[in-house]
Amino acid sequence: MRVSRLYVSQPLTSGQQTVLDDDNAHYVRTVLRLSKDDKIILFDGLGGEYLSVLLEVSRSRVRVRIEHYQGCTVESPLTVFLGLGISRGDRMDLSVQKAVELGVNCITPLQTERCLVQLHEERKSQRLQHWQKIIQHAAEQSGRTLLPELMPVADLHQWVGDQKGLKIFLDPYAEASLADLTPENRQVTLLTGPEGGFADHERSRAKAAGFIPVRLGSRILRTETASLAALSAVQMLWGDFGRAAC
Repeated sequence: MRVSRLYVSQPLTSGQQTVLDDDNAHYVRTVLRLSKDDKIILFDGLGGEYLSVLLEVSRSRVRVRIEHYQGCTVESPLTVFLGLGISRGDRMDLSVQKAVELGVNCITPLQTERCLVQLHEERKSQRLQHWQKIIQHAAEQSGRTLLPELMPVADLHQWVGDQKGLKIFLDPYAEASLADLTPENRQVTLLTGPEGGFADHERSRAKAAGFIPVRLGSRILRTETASLAALSAVQMLWGDFGRAAC
């Protein structure tokens, strides 16, 4: 029987007891329907995970004892940074969720000229909280022990100048392919646009910052498909696709 996993925001150590926050407690009681003495796996996003046991499951609290540390990791040897042009609603949610499953290490939502979603400051905060929850749940489901970092919403022109490693932007009109490239220090930065694609000046700015335009096959991919296809491809070429798990 598969033991459920939960992310907790505080650092964990073997032998300690902790009380789950309201969201996790609700999930344990109402969704998982676990009871006292049931097992659960907790992880704090810093590496490794802890087999734990439920000491108390009540309406007022859910108390857990942290038992055994398990050091097995499913993290890729390839470090991937993703600049993700903000898309609408479910498309952005899907892109964030699947990027975590595919091993991304850091996601930066990018405001670009052709974004169909323009976020004001209050809306940015709400969206970041929403995407953070998606990242946490995707890490729980996929068995990851390091929580990918979610950066604040950034302007594309500023973001491209701050990146390192092999820098790639996805462009359906490019001629180069991923197979033509080699990552620097096992680090890749991917840049993908919103539904409307990149404006010409954004392409020029990315190229000036050292980003290499790359085409994924002969078909034009939707924004949510392009980022996931690229992540899958770089994990196959340089990451952990095809490697045995620990």
